Amino acid sequence: MRLTRRTLLHAVPAALATPALGQAPWQPDRPIRAIVPFPAGGATDVWARLCLEPMSEILRVPIVVENRSGAGSMIGSDAVAKAAPDGTTLLFTITTLVQAPIVLGNAPYDAIRDFTPIGMMGATVLIFMCRSSLGPRNLPEFVEFARARARAGQGLSMGSYGSGSTGHVFGLQANQALNLGLTHVAYRGEAPMISAYLGNEVDCGFNSLTSAREHVISGKLRPLAALGEARAQTMPEIPTFIEQGADVGRGWAGFVGLLGPARLPAPILARLEDAFRQSMERETVRRRLNQLDTDVDWQGSQQFGQTIIRSRDIWAELTRGIDLQL
Repeated sequence: MRLTRRTLLHAVPAALATPALGQAPWQPDRPIRAIVPFPAGGATDVWARLCLEPMSEILRVPIVVENRSGAGSMIGSDAVAKAAPDGTTLLFTITTLVQAPIVLGNAPYDAIRDFTPIGMMGATVLIFMCRSSLGPRNLPEFVEFARARARAGQGLSMGSYGSGSTGHVFGLQANQALNLGLTHVAYRGEAPMISAYLGNEVDCGFNSLTSAREHVISGKLRPLAALGEARAQTMPEIPTFIEQGADVGRGWAGFVGLLGPARLPAPILARLEDAFRQSMERETVRRRLNQLDTDVDWQGSQQFGQTIIRSRDIWAELTRGIDLQL
């Protein structure tokens, strides 16, 4: 689904978008804190700052992005779950919201019960890639290379941008399905993971093109396969795992979006949802997101809530039979 003015305008239920007769729209009386549960410089942080800057203008109040990483994004997410539902503490996050509790266990929050969905920005295709200095030029060559290294007792390392993340679990799935002999190394976000690639500290892993594109173009990172059932729109030359005969990523679709604490009052939700929608409607925002290899797919609060539930259920099914301790 592509973002159009028509889909945007119809995505917000009239009952939410319009305040009651004679009632002024809610207006925040102090700066809004938007928590990104990953370090600065990664894809989620970039998306948040791009989308929230115009939202700040619309609401006429500063929106301060706070990076609070750790525990597979659960530390930052939990801070929002426990915040007062007054509209001044928000969460800008990705599918890891529902993944980390399933993968890591002992979650301090319930991904469905403890949050109010505000809106979905869209999604992005993740790419399995390796350091170009390793040598393999495509997925079949990488599989052969990784297996040979494992037989020699010199198995490759697989990085992820957090335990419990999409990159972690699909890395495990690829490792198991293709018998690669990889060892998992978790980082606290994409930015440090990319730095580890460039410093020859980690060999391969899943990354968004938002974070890795410049290094792919420069030749330092080599894309091997796209995750999911469709190629990245901005790099269609990268085939999917499925196209290459590897049953990895089938049925997967992630999300990027904005949420608040549970029990967010209807007038506050309506105002935040409408402001986020207006931000996503701006041509400059859509153009920049497309340049960042992001598929813009706006969803309002109710539809986004259903997407989160589906993502949780899909993720629970996908992780069955995978050794999540690697």
